[in-house]
Parts: sequence; structure tokens; C-alpha cells
Amino acid sequence: MADFDRVVRGGTVVAPDAARRADVGIRGERIAAVGTGLRGAEELDATGKLVLPGGVDAHTHIEQMSSMGLMCADDFRSGTTSAICGGTTTVLSFAVQRRGESPREVVAAYHALAGPKAVSDYGFHLIITDPGPRALGEEIPRLVEEGVTSFKIYMTYELVRLNDRQFLDVLDGARRMGALTMVHAENHSMIGWLSDRLIEEGYTAPKFHAAGHPKLAEAEATARAIDLAELVDAPLYVVHVSSKEAAEAIAASRRRGLKVFAETCPQYLLLTAEDLDRPGMEGAKFCCSPAPRDEECQEALWAGIADGTFDVVSSDHAPYSFDAMGKLAAGPNPPFNRICNGVPGVELRMPLLFSEGVGKGRISLERFVEVTCEAPARLFGIYPQKGALVAGSDADLSIWDPERTVRVRWADLHDEVGYTPYEGRELRGFPETVLRRGEVVVRDGAPLAEPGSGRFLCRSRPASASPLGRPSWSVALARRFGARGFLE
Repeated sequence: MADFDRVVRGGTVVAPDAARRADVGIRGERIAAVGTGLRGAEELDATGKLVLPGGVDAHTHIEQMSSMGLMCADDFRSGTTSAICGGTTTVLSFAVQRRGESPREVVAAYHALAGPKAVSDYGFHLIITDPGPRALGEEIPRLVEEGVTSFKIYMTYELVRLNDRQFLDVLDGARRMGALTMVHAENHSMIGWLSDRLIEEGYTAPKFHAAGHPKLAEAEATARAIDLAELVDAPLYVVHVSSKEAAEAIAASRRRGLKVFAETCPQYLLLTAEDLDRPGMEGAKFCCSPAPRDEECQEALWAGIADGTFDVVSSDHAPYSFDAMGKLAAGPNPPFNRICNGVPGVELRMPLLFSEGVGKGRISLERFVEVTCEAPARLFGIYPQKGALVAGSDADLSIWDPERTVRVRWADLHDEVGYTPYEGRELRGFPETVLRRGEVVVRDGAPLAEPGSGRFLCRSRPASASPLGRPSWSVALARRFGARGFLE
């Protein structure tokens, strides 16, 4: 008699600490055992394959209106279908509070969008643009209790950015609530000043987007964001780091013992500013912020993944179509500062990192699993339910063929964007079967899950966040300036 409903047999099970030959036994929606000689009513042969936890993509923009007023090409059906086909079974996406809006009403609206459509499991980060007393004092604490335990703020983009004082209010509020603050760190004034002058002088092509978003703007804002977080003794998560200089600021803060966490993305590991220099408007397909940099920055980012400077590799999936509904909404030849920023990538996040990272010896297989699965689950309060192959975890896993060669074509992907910046790139290693809560949702690369079968994740307060009841911000301030005994 079978001991398990389903067994994934004979594969190499990979965790951040080790890889070993084992079977995975599943009962219902959970992993019941990891061992050898397991028997199931249904068995999936993983001989010669890798068995990985379902990926956790901690940074996606799905069915979201941009700061330029443009809707993403992907809704929760296509965006999460794309995710599972790339081995990612959990996505954390953004619910955007516009100025004057109620955070609770905003999150309720995103629930209504995601609930009937999602095929992966999902959670929300709240983008805060209006941190008034009611929002921070009443509504957002209730959202934290309901499982939205992370916030994002912008230091640039006119319609959504916060000033430093507002940023401090959010950091302080997050600290009191036990939540985690994420930050898009670029210096708004530097970008605006440079961009205006470039355009005034006729430098409008997509390639000048990189010049208008210099490394210095990212490095300055990253260092400033770290200082603000240190001032109030709050943890901070820096999103989509693209430059060597920003990475160095993060590494330095960690050496000083600060709770600063960070992610980078495939576009910064594999693309450069030269990709924006293409005929006509083709370079617009590669416009994202921060901008892709150069080979020196790429090497620094790879090193940062290997040495732990970066905790997570996310996609920052920002799916804007290459037409009048997306990248070209301001006309067929818009200046670079009116091109919608962002690139798609949720489906290729893990395959790109596996092929270019593990396959080329830049990172270990175990480190790959850590930055794509376990670490984002830990940081955002869903571990070990997600991101792990241990008894009691959700049975989210993927069976990878490490030798399978895939030439990237958008026609083979499952998003609605219409292009991929990685078109024609050859990858080695790809998921072929994916399980979500014990159900086979991708078989031989084809999606099987029904829309609406994904579930909202009510996340716990992240272990990375400040525990409730810590000393007041004034004590942290005194500590920073060496006056420990004055206020304690």
C-alpha cells in the first residue's frame, strides 16, 4: 500500500546547505517526507534531474498601473502562468496606493483582481505614496495583521516618490509594526536635472536613458536610504541594485552590523547600457530603472550574489508592451524620459540565473536555491511554508533537466508582453515539471493550473523586521551618535 499520494522519485534534492539523492513524499498539499525508498499512489520519475523548491519571486509588478498611468500587459492570470512555467510557484506583487487613496481599499482592489485569476500562490507589498496619520496609524497596521507585512517606497518618480521626512515616517511605522520597508533608491533631482539637459540638447534616443540614470544617482540614494534606516534603527531592503557603487554601500552597512538586505535582478547581471543603443526605438525594450550598467558592475553583482551581499535575486517583472499601450504610449518616437521603465522577466528569472550562474561556475547550485527560493521566503515571512523541501512545507517544487538546452523565444513564453529582452539567448537547464501544493501545474513545460487556483499568502512579520516593543527611535539616535548612556 502506498504511503503517500504522490512521490517524486530518484532526483537530486537541492537545499541551500546540501544536494542529495532522495525521494519527496507528498500527502495532500504538503511534503510529508524526504528520504529514500518512498512509495506513492502516483510517482514522478526525477532520475538524472534536479528537484528544487518552488521559486519565490519577491518583486513583480502584475496588473498594476505604472507611475506614468499605463497598465501592465500581464494580468494575474498571464503573469502567474508565466511564473509557474519558469519554476516560480509564489509571487509577491505590488498594490499601489495613489495619493489620497485608502491603503485598505487599495489592497482590497488587488485581492479582487488576483483572486479569480492567479495560478501561483501570491502575496502583496504595499507601495506607500501618502503616509499620513490615518494611513500609518490605523489602516496600515490592520493590513500588517492581515498579512501584508512589507512596504515599498520610491525616492524618485514624481507621482509616487516620498521626501526624506516621509521616508522616516514609513521606516518608523514599519519598525513599530514589525514590518519590512523596501526602497527604490535613485536620486530624483540628479535624474531630472540630467535628463532635462540631455533632452534640451537633442539627446532623446533610448540609449540616453542610461546617461540620465547615472550610477552616482543610485549610489547616493542607496547610501542616504541606509542612513535614514540607521537613524530609526529599522531594517531596510534595497530593491533592484544595478551598480558596483550601490553594492559597496550595502556591503559596508552590513559590515557595520546594520539590518540592510538587498536584491539584484537578471537584467543587471546580463544586460548593459549598450543594449539600449539599437536601431530606431528597439532600445526602448531595454529601458528600466535603474538602468543596465557595464561589465564591471555585472562582475561586482555576481560577486555580491556569491559572497552574500545580495540576499535575493528577483525579476522586477515590469511587463510593458512595445506599442501605444506601453513603451510607446507617448508616441512612436518618445524621448527616453517618457518611455515606460521596466522589462519582463518572471518566467526566465530562474533559468537565466541557473544557466549563467550555476552553469558558468559563478555561483553554486545551493546558492542558486538560496537566493531564488529560501531567502526571499525567509525575508518576507513565508518560510518554511514556502521556499523549502522539508516535511510540513507546502509541496511546491520543480523538476529541472540541468542539461536541457533552450533558445529563448518570446513565442514560447507565457506572458502577454510581446517581446523578451533575452530573445535568442541560449540557456542550459530548464524546469519541465512543476508542482504547487502537491498538484502538477506544469507538465513538459505546458501550464495546467486553473485560473483562480492560486492562494493569497497571509504572511507573518518577517524575521528580518524589528520585533515589537524595541526601544524608541530616540534611543537608536543616541546610539548612533555615541551617546548611549544619555537616553538609556
